[in-house]
Amino acid sequence: MNKYQATIEELILPAGIHLNGTEAFDIQVYDDRFYNHVLRYGSLGLGESYMNGWWDCLALDHFLFQLLNIDIEKQISKSLKVRWQTLKAYLFNMQTIAKSVSVAHEHYDLGNDLFEAMLDKHMMYSCGYWEKAKTLDEAQEDKLELICRKLKLTQGMEVLDIGCGWGGFAQYASEKYQVKVTGVTISSQQAEMARHRCYGLSVDILLQDYRLLTGYYDRIVSIGMFEHVGYKNYRTYMQLVKNCLKDDGIFLLHCIGGNENNINTDAWINKYIFPGGMIPSVEQLGKSIDQLLILQDWHNFGLYYDRTLMEWLNRFRASWGNLKYSYSERFYRMWEYYLSLSAASFRARKNHLWQIILTKPSFSQLYQSVR
Repeated sequence: MNKYQATIEELILPAGIHLNGTEAFDIQVYDDRFYNHVLRYGSLGLGESYMNGWWDCLALDHFLFQLLNIDIEKQISKSLKVRWQTLKAYLFNMQTIAKSVSVAHEHYDLGNDLFEAMLDKHMMYSCGYWEKAKTLDEAQEDKLELICRKLKLTQGMEVLDIGCGWGGFAQYASEKYQVKVTGVTISSQQAEMARHRCYGLSVDILLQDYRLLTGYYDRIVSIGMFEHVGYKNYRTYMQLVKNCLKDDGIFLLHCIGGNENNINTDAWINKYIFPGGMIPSVEQLGKSIDQLLILQDWHNFGLYYDRTLMEWLNRFRASWGNLKYSYSERFYRMWEYYLSLSAASFRARKNHLWQIILTKPSFSQLYQSVR
């Protein structure tokens, strides 16, 4: 065993993991370049070496969960490349309109075939609600119903959906609650499918950045979009919500939240999955709404995201026989690693899923929470 192998073994041993061990969560190393790459680049190197096929693991999600539990990343010095990523996030707005459109093209425009194979019938790319659900379809429909009840929708209301995705919420709310929905996305493929799904309904789908929105709405909802806003734009986002919300309106924010005040995301996620993405903390959200909006309810069901992601992973793997003609084997390993890492982060309680209810100071009712 060389010094690099010995160092890696020493780092992972507190997590109960062994190199080339016999447990399902032990990793099998096939290329010695793995060791130096991980020690040099940390989480970026670990993910890249998996994509390269330099190592494998039968229980990838459990292996990553074990590492997150011991904060392995903090024990490996970050490369200059990773430090530059943090400095850029501090100095510059990494989520300008132009950059946001570029991210949407890189991730959400990968191909609707991929997301149709992985997601539920409503095409919800966010955490399901598993309190009573037995299937992914049920969990996502229960989530949609929970959101509608928290928004206290009634017939004829005008609803703004910031980051409408493939139109799942717009379709559900319009059909069941007879509300008019304006959805906004910066993904052309999402907009195309959303318009098709909502054809004939009282739904308008706009292909534009949220910062260009105008109008006045009874309700505003944002499901799984705030992670792309960036800390330099949090206040701008909340100011826009306040400007567009009627005096007795209700805003529901459904987003991933973190434990720390970070200004960027994991280096591997940033490079390969969500460039410029950022998970807000309680403190950062608090500052963004200070003297703008009133907190009415805060609901955390982050453990449900673990199950949701594993359902997506299983469906992705099961559909690979058809998808492999459009995507490479390296993409398969990248996507498998992304879903496994994300599930592990919620399982380890590093990330959470928050549904937050906010109103304007002029809100005149007593808001009663819904679970």
